[in-house]
Amino acid sequence: MSKSVYPAIGTDRSDWILARRPARNAVDPGRPYAFLVEKERSDTGELVPTATVFLTNKECPWRCLMCDLWKNTTTASVPAGAIPEQIEFALRELACQAADSGQTAPQQIKLYNSGSFFDPKAIPEADYRAIAERVSGFKRVIVESHPALVGERALRFRDLLNGQLEVAMGLETVHPEVLERLNKRVTVEQFASAGAFLRTHEIAMRAFVLVKPPFMDEPMALEWGKRSIDFAFECGAAAVVLIPVRPGNGAMEALERAGEFKAPKLRTLEEAAHYGVELKRGRVFADLWDLQLFSSCAECFPERLGNLHLLNDRQTVVPRPTCSVCGD
Repeated sequence: MSKSVYPAIGTDRSDWILARRPARNAVDPGRPYAFLVEKERSDTGELVPTATVFLTNKECPWRCLMCDLWKNTTTASVPAGAIPEQIEFALRELACQAADSGQTAPQQIKLYNSGSFFDPKAIPEADYRAIAERVSGFKRVIVESHPALVGERALRFRDLLNGQLEVAMGLETVHPEVLERLNKRVTVEQFASAGAFLRTHEIAMRAFVLVKPPFMDEPMALEWGKRSIDFAFECGAAAVVLIPVRPGNGAMEALERAGEFKAPKLRTLEEAAHYGVELKRGRVFADLWDLQLFSSCAECFPERLGNLHLLNDRQTVVPRPTCSVCGD
């Protein structure tokens, strides 16, 4: 077996990842870098409009191998008051869009900050009350966090909310060696502990699971994707989001050139999503952003994309079409 281009020693990995990054995008700390409204199947089975605000803040302290979220972050902490201002701006703009189109007001909101909401260098704790005031009209508030930061700050933020708090955490994979190599610096035991903390304090949880992280071939990716879905539900996840791993952060391209990573096939995402939905243990969502990247056939891709939309919305499996072009 040839030697990996990726460092074997954990202390060298962050430097290796950083050295391969392209330039980050220019962002304004007074504005979210994106915001939108989508429909999502709720825990009650309804398809509800959900606002997602992508907050601009300081980069996550972890240097995960597969991550490209740092592209829209700052190198320093944002000023106090900037995050509530970003949320207010996004909600005002979304309200104008809804008024113009006659859309129903969102019932849920996701505050995604390219890292951990409970990282005080990213989201100042002094802003929690102002943030809670901005989102007081939502039935559910969803934030993301590294498992290591789930603790008392989560309780303090929960206690300020009118609606239900939900915390999304990256499980990534339960394959112990691959998880360790992702440089996330978390174990499955630590994830389970964070999940137990959330359950004890009646905070909902969703989990992010990677479809085909580096160092896996296609059959291995599907097997460990299924195992990861199982584990997420065992830990109390109400929803599991399947994220196909893509190039784009420099590090993944380096691994791709070395034969240690290849983006998953669309079929692998489909089969993992079908497996998760058929468990009927909770909601399973396939991440459909830029999905065409994982398709090799322009003929059957539109129908397959539509089927995954139906899977997300209805939580039912729609069989794949038989394609006369690619035979898949």
